[in-house]
Amino acid sequence: MRIAIVEDELAYRQQLEEYLRKYQEEFDCLLQVSSYDSGMNFIHSFTSQFDIILLDVAMPYIDGIETARRIREIDSEVVLLFVTNQAQHAIRGYEVDAMDYILKPISYFAFSQRLKRALSRVRHREEPYLVLNLKSETRKLKISSIYYIEIRDHNLVYHTMDGDYSAFGSLKEEEQKLAQHHFVRCNKAYLVSLRHVDNVQNGSAVVNGQQLLISRPRKAAFMEALTDYLGGAVK
Repeated sequence: MRIAIVEDELAYRQQLEEYLRKYQEEFDCLLQVSSYDSGMNFIHSFTSQFDIILLDVAMPYIDGIETARRIREIDSEVVLLFVTNQAQHAIRGYEVDAMDYILKPISYFAFSQRLKRALSRVRHREEPYLVLNLKSETRKLKISSIYYIEIRDHNLVYHTMDGDYSAFGSLKEEEQKLAQHHFVRCNKAYLVSLRHVDNVQNGSAVVNGQQLLISRPRKAAFMEALTDYLGGAVK
């Protein structure tokens, strides 16, 4: 589990690091911890790489609430825990879907209880995703939201429930990466999610209203994979 600490006060940063080490030993779990001394430094390096973020509210330049807003622009799923010396500050955390808050001075018992809840939430809602390096941002993309991937002008276009995203990549590499999630090529240009195939007609797979041609060399393998998936042979 990957955890970030964003806290400008060294003493509190070290205390949180110590509490995480203690929790790790107490519950025999692996926690990968990274620490940052400001919201600004954290945002500049944030690429959806964390599961949980411990975020101080009162920080200079960019406070915890504004840092959280910027986090949410990139990652809507990461669990946020605010650390604050005033409970009324934490109420604003609901604006950015923070799970909870920890009051300073921080007791290990209160910390461990909230961390336990945060870890449980991550485990229960964990869903596989891809991290796309787009031109202007890095985006975490749920695999279940992808209709199909298209190779176009040496770029991959991800057609998803939330819109289309273009990123540099290899369709062959994505095919290997996503095979376990039931993505199959219907021709050399399209990698299709079988869960989103509505039907097959006129030699094409219909995906989200789009007809994607099934090429003759790939027809047998594609239809076999689709039949197995729909028939429940694939779990």
